[in-house]
Amino acid sequence: MPSVRRLDYHYMAMQIGFWAMFAAVCAYQAALLTSRGFTNAETGLLIAVRCLAGIVCQPALGAFADCHPRFPLRLIVSLALGVGLIAGLVFLLCPMGMAGTMAVLILMGGFEITSYPLMDAMAIQFLHRGVPIRYSLGRGAGSLAYAVCCVVLGLQVTAWGVETTLVTHAVLTALEILLVMTYPVCPPEGEGSGPAPAPHSALWLLRQNPSFALMLLAILLGLTGCLPMSNFLVNVVTSRGGAAGDLGAALFLMGAFELPTAFFFQRLYRRLGGGRLLLMSMVFCLLKALALLLAPSLVFVLLAQPLQMLGYGLFTPTSVYYVNESVPPEDQVKGQTLMMVASNGLGGVLGSLFAGAILDLGGADAMLLFCMACCGVAAVLAVLSLRLAARRTSSPL
Repeated sequence: MPSVRRLDYHYMAMQIGFWAMFAAVCAYQAALLTSRGFTNAETGLLIAVRCLAGIVCQPALGAFADCHPRFPLRLIVSLALGVGLIAGLVFLLCPMGMAGTMAVLILMGGFEITSYPLMDAMAIQFLHRGVPIRYSLGRGAGSLAYAVCCVVLGLQVTAWGVETTLVTHAVLTALEILLVMTYPVCPPEGEGSGPAPAPHSALWLLRQNPSFALMLLAILLGLTGCLPMSNFLVNVVTSRGGAAGDLGAALFLMGAFELPTAFFFQRLYRRLGGGRLLLMSMVFCLLKALALLLAPSLVFVLLAQPLQMLGYGLFTPTSVYYVNESVPPEDQVKGQTLMMVASNGLGGVLGSLFAGAILDLGGADAMLLFCMACCGVAAVLAVLSLRLAARRTSSPL
């Protein structure tokens, strides 16, 4: 078994590398696509297709990893990132229209988005063996890397244009593949523990655990309302008197305020549990949408970003721990995949499609009202999920 320190710092480095890479392709994707002549609605469609590709690819790779444990997760993740790297280079070097852009984004989204829950599972394997990897701290470091990368990208875009973000994406993806390939493989458990239970299907998981299924629905709607506030933040910034270059500062604050969550997350989790924390994150996503809606200027848009701390910043580590406490050990990879499909997958698809169309019809304020409605319904469904879970276990909410 590798040392805890090595696993901890190496996993933190992988989180930093992944979210820096993710920022390079996601933070300025709306600006990049509109600069290539696409409308807001077309941009929303393309972003949605990218997320939809992840929805299709994630269950397949998750099921493959569950059913073929002899294939190291780091190999599967590295190959997935390699496909994304090649697709990104094609997107950079070859001018293309709607069809070509959609094909490239399908490959990038399908394999890059899929790699994240499998990368999470690489750490969870060690957590199940009793190795105290500090997942929340690693995720917080990833958020800080996202924030710093957004600032650097803002300066880069101002100096050399938005197309250069694809060059940064390629370099960071190659570095992330190197980090993943050198992460230690979790040794198999001893034979004396008996044969491991066979993994179940995704449908079995949802049928046998209705409170988990209802929480996934709440998360789907919550992220449908939450993700447009980052994917289309440039529209909010410009509607409040800012310029495209100010997007970097707003994204930096958004990512930086996810980091403090890492330091008090464990205390909150021990006290409230995963379900209640997911409810809290949906409520704070609603409050952030309200704060952005009421913001009269760019300064107030920036002042609204600390709400990210208990919104999406709280959601990301909680979602992993919630699956860990709600899903049988033999289905952990599949459970994490379902969570990613419901959140950044379907939530990203619906959020991008609706937000892009609403922006063209009613502007940034109409989009923020849509975000508030989705997060409000999500909070109600999360409450119902908690009550259903309490009823099943005969314990008070």
